[in-house]
Amino acid sequence: MSYDPSVGRWAIVVGDFYADLAERLVSGAMNAFAEAGVPAGAVEKFNVPGAFELPLAALYLAESGRYDGVACLGAVIRGETDHYDFVCSEAARGIQDVQLDTGVPCAFGVLTVENMDQALARTGGGKRDQGAHAAKAIMHMAALRDRLDDVE
Repeated sequence: MSYDPSVGRWAIVVGDFYADLAERLVSGAMNAFAEAGVPAGAVEKFNVPGAFELPLAALYLAESGRYDGVACLGAVIRGETDHYDFVCSEAARGIQDVQLDTGVPCAFGVLTVENMDQALARTGGGKRDQGAHAAKAIMHMAALRDRLDDVE
């Protein structure tokens, strides 16, 4: 039996520090869900202040038992200090910890870029659309989990 993502419930949590990028990432994710046949009402979006807050929000959502997967979206653009390195690594580690601890797929759809041009290139659709990649990743991992759950 094949997994059907259209019957699942999905969460998007997005750091909206860069609001324009957040909107573009969410749009990419929603397009990927729609292409998979997921009704818009089966996807809930939650906003957090920035990428550093994504892991805790993902944990809340994963532990709720309401979602088949959580797409974590955001952007971190390198500045003049080491802040970038800490935020990127802790967001990635935290999101990974959530999925390993809960078994709920959580995608790292966080742009970690040098400048706004790089960010825009990764949120404009096409094969570098990080929002779409995150949505596809959680659907893929949920399908894998379902396939293994079916094996007796």
